[in-house]
Amino acid sequence: MPTAEHQPVAPTIDAARNIFPQTRTADVVPALVARFNQLTIEDQLALIWFAYKEMGSQITPAALGAARMQFAEPTLNSIRSLEAEDQTKVMFELAGKTDTPINRVYATWSVNIKLGFWYKLGEWMDDGSVAGIPEAYQLSANAAAVLAGIRESESGQQISILRSCVVDMGYDPAKIENMTKVSEPLVAPTAESERSSVSIEGVENATVINYMNLLNANDFDNLIDLFLPDGALQPPFQKPIIGREKVLAFFREDCQNLNLIPSNGVSEPADDGFTQIKVTGKVQTPWFGANVGMNVAWRFLLDPSGKIFFVAIDLLASPKELLNLAR
Repeated sequence: MPTAEHQPVAPTIDAARNIFPQTRTADVVPALVARFNQLTIEDQLALIWFAYKEMGSQITPAALGAARMQFAEPTLNSIRSLEAEDQTKVMFELAGKTDTPINRVYATWSVNIKLGFWYKLGEWMDDGSVAGIPEAYQLSANAAAVLAGIRESESGQQISILRSCVVDMGYDPAKIENMTKVSEPLVAPTAESERSSVSIEGVENATVINYMNLLNANDFDNLIDLFLPDGALQPPFQKPIIGREKVLAFFREDCQNLNLIPSNGVSEPADDGFTQIKVTGKVQTPWFGANVGMNVAWRFLLDPSGKIFFVAIDLLASPKELLNLAR
């Protein structure tokens, strides 16, 4: 019988976050977002407009449908009906995060709806339906440097930067009592007969394979069963989401219609019967479809029964990191 001092000790989430520490993430993303947040509101709005204008050609035809834009249409139409000066005022208030009716509505939207909202505003600014950036407007040196950094980033990194720039605009949802989140309707899971299975060179672990397959099938109810009750998921550049209920909510809001394309992986034993597995590959989003693949790594820590204790999704620094499976 093992003594108390030899009893297995479950890892902590903080310890789990450090598996495969040599993984090189795209630090350019949080760095550029931090610089964006230091810009004036006028420069923030101009930069978003310039960036959307450049990236608009890459948006897939299904993008606005994926974002379920009917939730944003009343707000968009109310902005479109305003005088130009008032349209500009609304956008300044959104970037300034002040307490207004429109900002409170914006706070309730999912990430996809917010992205679609700004994309549609960008289209209308371009065709003159909504007040745009003055033709002679010049970005400040700091804003121009941020825009140059976005242009130099990989397309998958650009998605993450723009997402981060717009997601926190509007009023702070933490200050809204009894707020009801507005998300696009759940997509039905793919029929069993229409599902495909991924293959990962170097990894045959059933939990990891099932994680990829179930996420690709939008089968979130079965996907969450792969996690321990206190299991955690860490999205790129965010804190871990802990507990099945919160992780399931994240899957439903942020992960519909993703296409995970894992490629290579490595599996190795960890302490106390746990297993750590790193997989690299690409993720395609409904916003950009097959046009853009985000280079990512998944870092799993599985308990002795094969349940997920922790998984981190990392946006990688460069394509060559797809082959970097070092500890």
